[in-house]
Amino acid sequence: MNSQDITDVFFDLDHTLWDFDKNSKLAFKRVFKKHTINIPINDFIEVYEPINFDYWKQFRENKVSKVDLRRGRLTDTFSIFNIILTTNKIDDLADSYIDELPVDNHLFEGAEMILEYLTKKYKLHIITNGFNDVQRLKLKNSEIDKYFSTVTTSEEVGVKKPNPLIFTSALKKANADSKTSIMIGDTFEADILGAENVGMRTMYYNYRKENLPKKYTVVNSLLEIRRHL
Repeated sequence: MNSQDITDVFFDLDHTLWDFDKNSKLAFKRVFKKHTINIPINDFIEVYEPINFDYWKQFRENKVSKVDLRRGRLTDTFSIFNIILTTNKIDDLADSYIDELPVDNHLFEGAEMILEYLTKKYKLHIITNGFNDVQRLKLKNSEIDKYFSTVTTSEEVGVKKPNPLIFTSALKKANADSKTSIMIGDTFEADILGAENVGMRTMYYNYRKENLPKKYTVVNSLLEIRRHL
């Protein structure tokens, strides 16, 4: 990759900089204590994470609504444990979870170091499919908001990655050209193919250790980004 003409670096947030799985588990521990849910947290998370991942895929594809996402991922998980809760109770749990999620703000190893390195060379930005208020709280509470010139959320734009509109909106907000911009993220379809389709360069953060076509730039840790930028 020729990095000499790159001016702007766009990051995904969850699962790329912000350690969603770790923070989510801690949030659920507090939610379960508050609402007296007696399921071992590790057992719950093992079932919940693939269900949540699938709901987010459906949400990106506009197959479920925000409400369906928040309710469905919990209802489906609890049903595996033969626990049936009312819609009102599910909504209470979902609200508590959203409140608790930005409380812990563990970042992936090397996140602050790589942002400190990159901010001296490029303008940095966020493009995220998360909800506006929650994502901004995550950035603020983890104290990395200072690194980013712009933040673009799917809720703000009205479409989700990989829809081209969220990328073109982010580029416009950043006053950046797609040809001199790069997108770094962990979801191949949403982050990599989405950015590629509007002419941006890409870098895949492969913390899940997936196999990608060799033509793509892949890093297995955040600090590896220094080899390319």
